[in-house]
Amino acid sequence: MHKLLVHGDQESAYSPNNRQRGGKNTASSDHAWAVTRALAADAVRVGWDRASFVQVLVDGPYKAGHHARSIQHRRGYDRAAEWVRRAWDGAREHVRATDRICTRQDFRAALAAFRARVERTPWKGIAGKTDLRNLIARMEICTRSGGWDHTVSERELAERMGCSRTTARNSNQRLQDSRLLRQLDQGSATEGARWMLISLMQTTSHAWTTPQGPKAGGVMSGPTVIPAPSEPDVDSQAAARLMHLDAFAHRGLGGSGLAILAALAEKDVQTVQELQGTASISRPTAYRQLRRLTEFGLVVREGEVYGLSPAAADGVGAPSSTAPTPVGSWAEAAGRLGTAGVADRRRRRHELERLSWERQQESLAQRRRVSELEPRHPGVAQLEHVRDDGVVVDPATGEVIEGLYVATDGRWVFHEAATGGAVSS
Repeated sequence: MHKLLVHGDQESAYSPNNRQRGGKNTASSDHAWAVTRALAADAVRVGWDRASFVQVLVDGPYKAGHHARSIQHRRGYDRAAEWVRRAWDGAREHVRATDRICTRQDFRAALAAFRARVERTPWKGIAGKTDLRNLIARMEICTRSGGWDHTVSERELAERMGCSRTTARNSNQRLQDSRLLRQLDQGSATEGARWMLISLMQTTSHAWTTPQGPKAGGVMSGPTVIPAPSEPDVDSQAAARLMHLDAFAHRGLGGSGLAILAALAEKDVQTVQELQGTASISRPTAYRQLRRLTEFGLVVREGEVYGLSPAAADGVGAPSSTAPTPVGSWAEAAGRLGTAGVADRRRRRHELERLSWERQQESLAQRRRVSELEPRHPGVAQLEHVRDDGVVVDPATGEVIEGLYVATDGRWVFHEAATGGAVSS
């Protein structure tokens, strides 16, 4: 908050990026309002009063008060102070109505609510499933750290998610653009970057209708109503235990197979239509992945419903008519899918990248040390470089340096014999 007050929103973390009809851009005023509300909420928490907050923003030189000072310039001090007071009053009501996180138990309750919203948000497509893995991995890190702020590098995050480093980086950018994640710093030579999880955006309803008008057919004619699928609901903790395995790599079961298992772990025995909604997948993807999982014996089909086998969480399938040779472990499932050893190869590549980076840093540090130890030629002539007769000599060897002279201002002058010109050093 101190950085936000003094330097402004340099990372555009509070920028809404919205426009009115007709193309008029309102992002500037909305952005200033969001920044002022955030500062007011923090000022309320630390014990400021309203008069002090108004004085700091309107009368102070801080960048966060630029919009308030522009209102003062255009409409007067009273209008600017009224604008800041409204932001203060709204932030104070928000702070009073919000449970403050004071203990680790309070954070666990807040994280549980955050996890529930993640589990009930539709994450569609390959990118959506990757973002779900990203948030699940970060929630596991935050559970151990005890706060929304957490430290993780791209390589460690990719290993936890079970994807490449580039995929993890692209997912981070999407989550930042969606205001679900914020990067606090770039990290250091020994630690990863610091991040912070923030609130989820609102989701839309899945129900819709397609009016087709009156048609022949009696009472069945008229608008056709498409039934809404089940709401998204997965077990993120079950997904966290499985997503780094080779069986759930890109060419294997992938994110959609992981979502099906996580949805069945949350609510066993579902139909294909229900899995479309709970796992946020399409109908063809549901049938394709369910066929794989039933062949492995990890999912058992009874009529029109599907359920997990007794030891599916450990990768042990149950024999059936559709699975005469079920898998005995997740490693065996990865072998059948052709993705065995992906995690080990990724981990070794990351280790080589870390070692290469460390060697580069050591080489740069050695160069800096050598350059600091080497004597540098001074811009101004020193007494040890000039003899009594004005000839320039090397102080280490005593040899005369041809073509080097001392100017009247005490600086070096090198005479180029070939061109006959003089160049000042």
